[in-house]
Amino acid sequence: MSYLDDVINSGQKANPFFCLMGIEPKKWGEGKASLMMTVRPDMTNGEGWLQGGMYTSLVDEAMALAIYTLLEDGQMIATISCTTTFLRGVRAGECIIAEAWVVRKGRQIIFTEGRVCSADAKYELARCSASFTVR
Repeated sequence: MSYLDDVINSGQKANPFFCLMGIEPKKWGEGKASLMMTVRPDMTNGEGWLQGGMYTSLVDEAMALAIYTLLEDGQMIATISCTTTFLRGVRAGECIIAEAWVVRKGRQIIFTEGRVCSADAKYELARCSASFTVR
């Protein structure tokens, strides 16, 4: 069974990191995906804002899920590079959404982009671009 099949059948339980972070897969297909997460107090930095790596981790997972919707059986991926620009902070209790899409899929390298927004889509919180290798 593939990772995408696991997500379809088990949702959050398909990925231990989803369980750890409270990430819920929302939509995926045709090179796109979205994930939702509620910010917990233990995810914040010393000033009470969501720690920057959490944005990157959430959108990285969304980009990976978007890619898996385009892969053939048996193919796997690994992140090569990832650049995140932080635009706005959020605090514990707020729900955020990561949306991601495949920009270009080659045989060995896939380029993606993504963003993190407030749940109501009123605020864009972060933008990300990444490349992945296909194994």
